[in-house]
Amino acid sequence: MIDNLENILMDQRELFESKKNWIIRDIDFKKYIKTSHITIISGIRRSGKSTLLRQFSEKYEDYYYINFDDERLINFTVQDFADMMMLFQKQFSAKTVFIDEIQNIEGWERFIRRIHDEEYKIFITGSNANLLSSELGTHLTGRYLKVELFPFSFSEHLRYNKLSYQKLTTKIKASILKHFDSYLIHGGMPEYLKYGEEEFLSRTYEDIIYRDIISRYKLKEVKQFKQLSHYLFSNFTSDISYNSLRNILGIKSPVSIKNYIGYLEESYLVFELFKYDYSLKQQHIRQKKIYIIDNGIRNSIAFRFSSDKGKLLENLVFLEYKRRGIEVYMHRNKTECDFIVENKQKIISAIQVCYNLNVNNKKREMSGAITAMDCYNLDSSCILTYNQSGTETLTDGRVIIIIPVWQWLISSPFLRNVDELTSASRRTDLGRICLISDHKS
Repeated sequence: MIDNLENILMDQRELFESKKNWIIRDIDFKKYIKTSHITIISGIRRSGKSTLLRQFSEKYEDYYYINFDDERLINFTVQDFADMMMLFQKQFSAKTVFIDEIQNIEGWERFIRRIHDEEYKIFITGSNANLLSSELGTHLTGRYLKVELFPFSFSEHLRYNKLSYQKLTTKIKASILKHFDSYLIHGGMPEYLKYGEEEFLSRTYEDIIYRDIISRYKLKEVKQFKQLSHYLFSNFTSDISYNSLRNILGIKSPVSIKNYIGYLEESYLVFELFKYDYSLKQQHIRQKKIYIIDNGIRNSIAFRFSSDKGKLLENLVFLEYKRRGIEVYMHRNKTECDFIVENKQKIISAIQVCYNLNVNNKKREMSGAITAMDCYNLDSSCILTYNQSGTETLTDGRVIIIIPVWQWLISSPFLRNVDELTSASRRTDLGRICLISDHKS
């Protein structure tokens, strides 16, 4: 047995229960509570997974809790789970278990399956997407629901700052835009919002690079891996290919490049966006774009330029799609459309992102949207901007809707289909397109 395990469990529970004054996340709690399935919460370090566990714990009269991201449990093995349960049951009787950072324990999935068979309600967290999914797929198929937790959405950011936006008065719009300026640059990591220290963001990045990747995967080419990661964060939203990265960074093998990017993805630091193709193989061998987990983390470790605002805006849009679990691709066919949305193997939306539409770029942005509409037989498309709105009606009656990103971000989670936005524009003024009846604050 781990020395002082009982005291460790008591200390951890006391700390866990001390978490207060949290922000309710944009998650359907009832969906996960009413089912007997295991709830898996995964996401980047320090995104609030433990706090979300605490929010779930409020729904239960009693529960057991353990956090494996604790140096006192570094020698904990799968054999110690029996002792852990014995100590839990010695304290009190419960049928709900909360476990933080479970991926640190090899063989954990068999223990989870066993107590699930014993009808325990289980919530677990982890910071590595692939590790969780592969082990769950092997031993717990059909037994779990997954929550991917990202840094705060803009609506959560506003909720944290106690700003209600049910009525968009001129004063409230000005306040929202002020908060959006901060969110665009500093991102949504909860602890940054709490303390305002940029060092927290860079330290989080370094912890993930060293603890979750270099140490976990025993990387030998540490310098080259760090250079690759920094390059991706500096050149986010740009086209990449494994061969081009190999040439730029001097890494001999494109396979190494692919593996390194895979490690960064598994740790929720970066994401790849593929060109849409009916052939899955073609999607993955063509050029792709890189997006990153949080604008604030990016700006804490990479050089900043005023021209980055368009990239930061585009990254926010991509992250919102990831947060909503919506499948997106980029469109390339002579012209480019930033995002196209797939639903049931059909493209339903085309989205361009442009910080400021002007005489120099409007034709290009419109052309990209129109080409995507032509290619996928869409009646409408959307251009998301910093703070411009309006509509452009084509000669054939099709519509391009122009909406500020901040307004789109706080719209109903169910209002992401551009066709629905078009319908909304016919029912209400453009200033409220994203704030119709389905909206929940």
